[in-house]
Amino acid sequence: MRNVRFLLGSLFVVMVATAAGASETGSDHPLVGRFEDARIVDYEAMAFDEYLLLTQEVTSRAEWGDAAKAQYGLTLEGRVTRITYESPRERSTLEVMRAYREALTANDFEILFECDAAACGGRAFNHAVVPYDLTFSENHEGQRYVAARKAGPEGDVHVAIYTVKAYSVGGERNNRVYTQVDVIEQEPRETEVVVVEADEMAEQIAAEGRVALYGIYFDTDSARIQAGSRPALDEVGELLSTQSDLRLLVVGHTDNQGGFDYNIDLSQRRAAAVVEALATEYGVARDRLKPWGVGFTAPVASNATNEGRARNRRVELVPQ
Repeated sequence: MRNVRFLLGSLFVVMVATAAGASETGSDHPLVGRFEDARIVDYEAMAFDEYLLLTQEVTSRAEWGDAAKAQYGLTLEGRVTRITYESPRERSTLEVMRAYREALTANDFEILFECDAAACGGRAFNHAVVPYDLTFSENHEGQRYVAARKAGPEGDVHVAIYTVKAYSVGGERNNRVYTQVDVIEQEPRETEVVVVEADEMAEQIAAEGRVALYGIYFDTDSARIQAGSRPALDEVGELLSTQSDLRLLVVGHTDNQGGFDYNIDLSQRRAAAVVEALATEYGVARDRLKPWGVGFTAPVASNATNEGRARNRRVELVPQ
């Protein structure tokens, strides 16, 4: 079995010390390396950009429009690095992908989605994941894909690895394996959110009829509550414990990234996740809480900026 070579970084250690080719443009990403003896044939890095991480098959090119893309995966923002490698002629997509996958799981990455061959969706999947200007964009035979995530104190890192055998490139026989490695490094939160204490929640509800909470965090495009949400949930639990007659609507709000129906569903699932946490972890009676998702229908800031979108992503408590 060949190895994936990793540079010394905050997530990985050196496994193989093979040097990169001198004629290459770009270099290995410091967090994710290369399959042994592969060479870089294309390199692009953006300091900050948007990236759609595919987490399901794509079976139809007709469905791959801007309005429909969000349903196929996670929309991420951060530093995006894309590196394309060409492997030696005798390598297979199975060998390359197995090496990458084993290295990712060994370093505590969570596999979010994986597929191979027709299970990815055939040619439509290739067109969804590979830019048209890359030489192997029309090849999908033997394709394999893995999307993975690792949480870190400096922000989450997502990795998408797509490998395929290109039998023909530019009309000429090639018969080599190409691997596209995309790394998305999400930026950490720039400011520390001040958790609203239980007595302040009660005051805001009495004065304004609602209280907005920004200390409940979810994974991107997910209803999974992050561990850092514990202080805010503790205060909500305290509020409901001290005011035993209080019944609340737990209202989920999103920014406007993605379609309307998608965000309504996402906000509803996030609100339901908060209700579930309060019921199971704090013993709050479920009939005192009603989850409700409104998507991006009630913004408190412009969705045209990152700062505005961050203000719009929130959970509100509204008395019933």
